Amino acid sequence: MRVKGVKKVVLAYSGGLDTSVILKWLQTTYGCEVVTFTADLGQGEELGPARDKAKLLGIKEENIFIDDLRETFTKDFVFPMFRANALYEGLYLLGTSIARPLIAQRQIEIAEQVGADAVSHGATGKGNDQVRFEISYYALKPDIKIIAPWREWDLASRTKLIEFAEQHQIPIAKDKRGEAPFSVDANLLHSSSEGKILEEPWDAPDEMVWQRTISPMEAPDTPTEITIQFKRGDAVGINGEALSPAALLTKLNALGKENGIGRLDLVENRFVGMKSRGCYETPGGTILHYAHRAIESITLDREAAHLKDSLMPRYAECIYNGFWFSPERRMLQALIDASQESVEGEVRLKLYKGNVIVSGRRSPHSLYSMKHVTFEEDQGAYDQFDAQGFIKLNALRLRLGAMAGRRGGAL
Repeated sequence: MRVKGVKKVVLAYSGGLDTSVILKWLQTTYGCEVVTFTADLGQGEELGPARDKAKLLGIKEENIFIDDLRETFTKDFVFPMFRANALYEGLYLLGTSIARPLIAQRQIEIAEQVGADAVSHGATGKGNDQVRFEISYYALKPDIKIIAPWREWDLASRTKLIEFAEQHQIPIAKDKRGEAPFSVDANLLHSSSEGKILEEPWDAPDEMVWQRTISPMEAPDTPTEITIQFKRGDAVGINGEALSPAALLTKLNALGKENGIGRLDLVENRFVGMKSRGCYETPGGTILHYAHRAIESITLDREAAHLKDSLMPRYAECIYNGFWFSPERRMLQALIDASQESVEGEVRLKLYKGNVIVSGRRSPHSLYSMKHVTFEEDQGAYDQFDAQGFIKLNALRLRLGAMAGRRGGAL
């Protein structure tokens, strides 16, 4: 169904074939003014060509926005998520999911700045990204109009996209004329590969799929040892060198790449209902995840840590399903951030052939007590006889159940 009365639209624009076709399609179908927004989230591509192509397609200079959001992305989106140790379905570090709310937020800001009444994206009607973008749009600007071309047009194949591009003199790169073997989405946190040759979950991914890491089998035979410094739950330095969030993640990515760290081949449950197979590379994020859990292990109270872990799946689902701007995610974030006040210190790691090995951790706020845990003489720090009453009290309900004939805790 077409959106009515659109005068000006802000398009999330990469400069690639799909979004260039969308740009022209918006102009020809809606007859509206188009503003392009291209986000630099550390995807590793030169963004100048996006500006040139937008101009070629008739977009005025004042309607072309290209923003470097790497620091904002890492500081305000990635790091808060990593404080939660968030993993979707126990494995996925949410690299694509966490980028969408930032893109949506900036699109809405630009829409308000230029007086646009609509926004548009290039996500398909089968995936999660359409949900993430649009829920974020509505959360930030409830009356915004949304144009999702893949749910409206009849350009259902790459052949039709190319035909449309040729009809409207849209430049097509030579490597875009053939059928792409798989699709790729990347940012500073990760790279995601899906579709085509990856759709059969039994078939192992070809080595060409992995673009951000060398094979663990080809990684150096000598481990790389590093230390990561933390303050209030966020990594602030590597090997004693203070770094900005984006610079730190960039350095960890390089270290992870050369040691074959961060590959994941996953079949996941999409929010829209189907299962999908994706190959993800999160080299720096994987290192950061292990390091953060290690510093928490000596600084978080037991029950605080267990409560936080019990809430993590719900928090991860909020991000995966597109509810970054929801009240429940904000509430969970407040609890998580409160838990991080004393998560400070440093973690020593060995990076070796795809593995992140914790070899040491220390903190000025450590709750680890050598006096209490030692197998040697503890000089009265812990009275072992106290354990007898502790055990009996915890076993009381089981003893009563057994005496009543309910063996083994049967209901």
